[in-house]
Amino acid sequence: MEDKIKILNDKLTQAYLGGGQQRIDKQHEKKKLTARERVDYLMDEGSFEEIGALVTHRTKDFGMENQKFYGDGVITGYGTVDGRLVYVFAQDFTVFGGSLSETHAEKICKIMDLAVKVGAPLIGLNDSGGARIQEGVRSLGGYADIFYRNVQASGVIPQISAIMGPCAGGAVYSPAMTDFTIMVQDTSYMFVTGPNVVKTVTNEEVSSEELGGASTHSVKSGVAHKTASNDIECLESVKQLLSYMPQSNTEKALDIPFELQDEIRDVLSNIVPDNANKPYDMHDVIAGIIDQDSFYEIHKDYAENIIVGFARLGGKSIGIVANQPMFLAGVLDVNSSKKGARFVRFCDAFNIPLLVLEDVPGFLPGTDQEWNGIIVHGAKLLYAFSEATVPRVTVITRKAYGGAYDVMNSKHIGADMNFAWPSAEIAVMGAKGAAEIIFKRDIQAAEDKEAKWKEKEAEYADLFANPYSAAERGFIDEVILPKDTRRKLIKAFAMLEDKDVNRPKRKHGNIPL
Repeated sequence: MEDKIKILNDKLTQAYLGGGQQRIDKQHEKKKLTARERVDYLMDEGSFEEIGALVTHRTKDFGMENQKFYGDGVITGYGTVDGRLVYVFAQDFTVFGGSLSETHAEKICKIMDLAVKVGAPLIGLNDSGGARIQEGVRSLGGYADIFYRNVQASGVIPQISAIMGPCAGGAVYSPAMTDFTIMVQDTSYMFVTGPNVVKTVTNEEVSSEELGGASTHSVKSGVAHKTASNDIECLESVKQLLSYMPQSNTEKALDIPFELQDEIRDVLSNIVPDNANKPYDMHDVIAGIIDQDSFYEIHKDYAENIIVGFARLGGKSIGIVANQPMFLAGVLDVNSSKKGARFVRFCDAFNIPLLVLEDVPGFLPGTDQEWNGIIVHGAKLLYAFSEATVPRVTVITRKAYGGAYDVMNSKHIGADMNFAWPSAEIAVMGAKGAAEIIFKRDIQAAEDKEAKWKEKEAEYADLFANPYSAAERGFIDEVILPKDTRRKLIKAFAMLEDKDVNRPKRKHGNIPL
């Protein structure tokens, strides 16, 4: 028996070494952790149970039968993060550059199936050179097997992708179908075709970092929801993100103990300027409402005219969607609509209540927006809110103009509670533009056209640039003092906690993609 135990221990020792010490050293030289180090850091100490440590590839072509490593370039298994069960796979760049083979894919698929059966989050730590070309279509089939499972798991369990090295070609589509993607600056990149192919096809000179680095995807494309400066920060971000989520779509996120007190926040009374055209930072409003230091922003550097992220309110996890007057006056455009819609749909899928903070002057006009499909992209946000069945509460802090008023979780599309501050302006458009249209003849006939225009602007503002017309019709449930907002919201979400909505039976809707 001792001999047999020694054989097992020798094999496991080889498996734990991955591609060998020399390749581990090279990984460290690049300021990257190894796959095992990443798993060990992510999981609670001693909780990780590995599955498939002794798997090897089956390829016999191109001399591959002489190159076999236990684990075949990916570590898979389960354990706990902050005491909660999660499943994880971590690609090992020290073994064939983390390339995906048939057996590599089978290992990933096995834990994906387990995660769905059990109902627990799936975390992918990606660091791979792509498909293992020696295996041809078997490797491509492995990718497709993973893609299919990503889709089947979508909306059932949370899926988080950490890009901690290269992720190119077909490999990028799995992270793209997960719920959140976090990239590491300087050491990770994602693209469908690399710089060499781009050069050949389009004659563009571009580096890997410029084409698909963390900065590119967090600012320009929106592919990355979050960036980290190194592997440790990335894994900490994964842990923090998980804390706002439930285990699956059949559960709710865990509450943190909280005791209700007066909850008055006087700081909220001094944020919105008296001048309706002066910007302010909606982050200040968020900070004044939520539990201290609990905001986890998503897509921080992408489509900055809208803010989305998780927070805690009275110890409970919520999702926040907020217009940002500091950027483009908080208008809705193509990118902000897509950003908001995706976040709303995630929160709805996983029973996370939604808080909307509204200060929106409308949709961004112009040929660029129209030609790039603002109609269909704006409809995505409208569809997402209309479809959502989780508790939904809106607070209008200032402007709520035109169709954007409807889209931003208005009472008319199913919001449960709608509050407005006294500074709210709910109208078809701003007073200046409205006066120009309604009183055009009066303005043209006046000796002092500018003075008449200002007079009519003030007349329109008195009538409509306030929350009271909407409140009289019941479109606003209550006009509240800013300082009372936190207290009102805690009570509103508590009241809505057992909300239940039955939708008409259907296979699925046809969101305007």
